[in-house]
Amino acid sequence: MADLRAAGCVFAEEEARLLREAATTAEELDVFVARRVSGHPLEQILGWAEFRGLRIGVDPGVFVPRRRTELLVTLALDRAPSRAVLVDLCCGSGAIGTALAVELVDAEVYAVDSDPVAVACARRNLEPVGGHVLVGDLYEPLPADLRRRVDLAVVCAPYVPSDSVRQMPPEARLHEPLTALDGGVDGLDVVRRVIQGAGPWLALGGSLIIETSAGQAPLAVRCLDAVGMVSAVATDPAIGATAVIGSSLS
Repeated sequence: MADLRAAGCVFAEEEARLLREAATTAEELDVFVARRVSGHPLEQILGWAEFRGLRIGVDPGVFVPRRRTELLVTLALDRAPSRAVLVDLCCGSGAIGTALAVELVDAEVYAVDSDPVAVACARRNLEPVGGHVLVGDLYEPLPADLRRRVDLAVVCAPYVPSDSVRQMPPEARLHEPLTALDGGVDGLDVVRRVIQGAGPWLALGGSLIIETSAGQAPLAVRCLDAVGMVSAVATDPAIGATAVIGSSLS
């Protein structure tokens, strides 16, 4: 634990406990501690992250789901109709889709990511609970019969401005894929594409639910307004979360 504390791990005692539980030998524990001290994300060492009470598998090189993203699941659950069709775009480990599939047992859940490493991880999380994971760019790999049937597209796209990536903690900057972090000059390059491409897929009254920062939310709302969606902003200060919501009228 002293090594973890010296390395700046804020929750050194809890991390030490988790690493001890995960290690099968003293030698393996030493390796785990050395990796953590060198800056590897705890979740990638353990092989899982906690998300809405679930243990979501997380492989090395895969974006680690954040607690603030749980707001997206809460918002989706509040809006999901019976037998909902849900899409988790930029899914990473598939945490959002998995949580929704577990909590909405009658839902049809799809998850998409362009990174084959993330897709392999998401398949191990989502497919056992009945979801489908596809590799490709945003909406492109979705089955054609989902057009105008998607009730909710829930999106944790990269939204860190390019100039801010270098200011992120090393465990994210060095050990998570840049494509899962860098959202372009203002952080909203992928978010704009998500919004602009949603029309052919959303059902009447369907919604986009997109994670942003608090500062980006007004610009994201303008993007939703520009394509004729009814927009709103939701926050959860307790977990530092902000999301924009766009609902389809046609």
